Amino acid sequence: MAAANVTPMVQQYMAVKKEHQNELLFFRLGDFYEMFFDDAITASRELNLTLTKRSNGMEHMPMCGVPYHSVDGYIAKLIKKGYRIAICEQVEDPKLAKGIVERKVIKIITPGTALNEQLLEDKHNRYLVFLQQDQDKGMCLAAADVTTGECEWFLDQTSESFLNITEQLYRLQPAELVVHFTSDEMREKLQEWLAARLPECVVTHYDESTPEADYFTQHFAGSEVPDEVHSTVELLLRYLHGTVMADLSHINRLVRIERNSFMNLDVTAIRNLELVRNMTDGSKRGTLLQVLDFTNTSMGARRLRSWIESPLLDVGRIYERQEAVAELAAAAELREAIVAQLKAVADLERIVSRVEVGNANARDLVALRNSLSVLPGLKGILEGCGSGLLRKLWKGLHLHEELAARLQQAIVDEPPFSVREGGMIRTGYNQELDELHLIAADNKTWMQNFEQKIKEETGIKTMKVGFNKVFGYYIEVSKGQSSSVPPYFVRKQTLVNAERYIVPELKEFENKILGAKEKIEQLEYYLFDELRTLIRGKIKEIQETARAVSYIDVLTGLAEAAYKYNYVRPELNNNGEIKIVDGRHPVVERLLEKEIFVPNNTNLNNTDERMIIITGPNMAGKSTYMRQVALLVLMTQIGSFIPARQASICPVDKIFTRVGASDDLATGQSTFMVEMNEVAQILKYATK
Repeated sequence: MAAANVTPMVQQYMAVKKEHQNELLFFRLGDFYEMFFDDAITASRELNLTLTKRSNGMEHMPMCGVPYHSVDGYIAKLIKKGYRIAICEQVEDPKLAKGIVERKVIKIITPGTALNEQLLEDKHNRYLVFLQQDQDKGMCLAAADVTTGECEWFLDQTSESFLNITEQLYRLQPAELVVHFTSDEMREKLQEWLAARLPECVVTHYDESTPEADYFTQHFAGSEVPDEVHSTVELLLRYLHGTVMADLSHINRLVRIERNSFMNLDVTAIRNLELVRNMTDGSKRGTLLQVLDFTNTSMGARRLRSWIESPLLDVGRIYERQEAVAELAAAAELREAIVAQLKAVADLERIVSRVEVGNANARDLVALRNSLSVLPGLKGILEGCGSGLLRKLWKGLHLHEELAARLQQAIVDEPPFSVREGGMIRTGYNQELDELHLIAADNKTWMQNFEQKIKEETGIKTMKVGFNKVFGYYIEVSKGQSSSVPPYFVRKQTLVNAERYIVPELKEFENKILGAKEKIEQLEYYLFDELRTLIRGKIKEIQETARAVSYIDVLTGLAEAAYKYNYVRPELNNNGEIKIVDGRHPVVERLLEKEIFVPNNTNLNNTDERMIIITGPNMAGKSTYMRQVALLVLMTQIGSFIPARQASICPVDKIFTRVGASDDLATGQSTFMVEMNEVAQILKYATK
């Protein structure tokens, strides 16, 4: 298509689209995002939009569009369907543009980098995972949640790297997986596994042409990691910077996923034990997570989920959590006081992430302010706690009093959604803004006062001050009085019976009043941006506070579960024993309405009771008993109390399950084959 045949706007669109062949291009035109050609056909089909045609120097150009103020809903629908979207904005003021307004892509939204609230689940992380495989160096995984700033890595250079990596993928449940593989065989193997286990995960193949950078040093200066990890994390960061197109300074803490520090749960165990998703519809209903979730913040809910999926191995750390839960469980008033404060805390992690990438609005700053304002109260409540972990968390709570005070001074209680239309900043925060508001609000009063002043100065009692949309503000004097007009009056318009004048003071007022609304909007946005910059400088401290709050929330929730459900604190041992007296299944007992769960005992050790053989007819409770023992051990290792009369449990490094008959037709396996494969996995990978 010859450039000469199309309008400058279409030429501009085609130049931008050429750089973004793999994305749907949302092209800003005034109050709409427009799509053209194939993008328009795709968007109209997926979003049920009316497809029109436009002649911009050529015939039959398909197009469709969506209003800019409601674009988030449309983007969310497309992201859920796996599309990538490039947002092309006007980057100069149309009033100042010479010729066509300059436009450029300001961000690319992908399933793993979306910050759209309609896509995010408050209680679930949304991970983007970069997976790099080298035949000589094994496999390395780097995962980031742009919405919270979390970043972690996992390296496996053993012969079982594929199995161990897929275990981590299943735990993370990424929204998007970017792969960089040297082996076609491994790539195909991964695709088969994803199709069966994570069908909703969008797979992107890494673009080798991505420009080189040193983002690792920028984000994680001082972190020492193996070369393979450095390479993978660097590529992850390049991908994030290339899509989000922001500073991303909230991604500043790199954590290793350590298999030796946490219980290893394979895909089968996570699924069969129904820890965080049930096997019926994948929801939280009827899971261990639902039973234990008494959290009051989104951060706490995500932390609890993480604890359940990664139980501890270290007896000392388990004991530390138990001590905190015990102290909270024994003090109902303490728990109630903490909960009252936590209920006022918003999702600090996601708020500071939105601030960092430029997506935050004034309502986010109000939520941040309200959250920070309860921290002194929360810290005061925790001050008298005696357990070691609660003391650490008390110290880790920063109060951010200066920031909270500044936000209180600056932002109104109920600001508008948009940050470009004014109405966000409190009276008294900025003198220039107050003057502009005064001009905009009290122009009639000013005109009356000015008219009275001019009458007194000139002695012309019949003159009046008025406004006309064409000529602006004026002083009107009758023809009979025009000889009394002072020399500094400048004639503006002659009427049949009167003359109209302007004076410097009125002209200055005219300029002020006509530009006041626009200036208010510009100044408010400038002041709002100042506040965002202030918050950006304190992101690390706020993130530390958020982590402390999430821990306090989880521990308080576990204490509430212990108190409400009559759980006991299990003893910990290092001699390979699991002794449970009158144990109960934590989930099943909650589902029973009119019946009572019949408790049972478990005795296992490394000497004379190494195995229990369970027999009985179908529906007799064999699977329930097996799951019960597994869940009580797992609950112990996250630091929770458990449903039993008493217990002594040795931490285990793995839990395997072979529960219930099921086929896996997605991978072409019969029920018998599934059973044999799962038993083979247990026999092969069980440790001493």
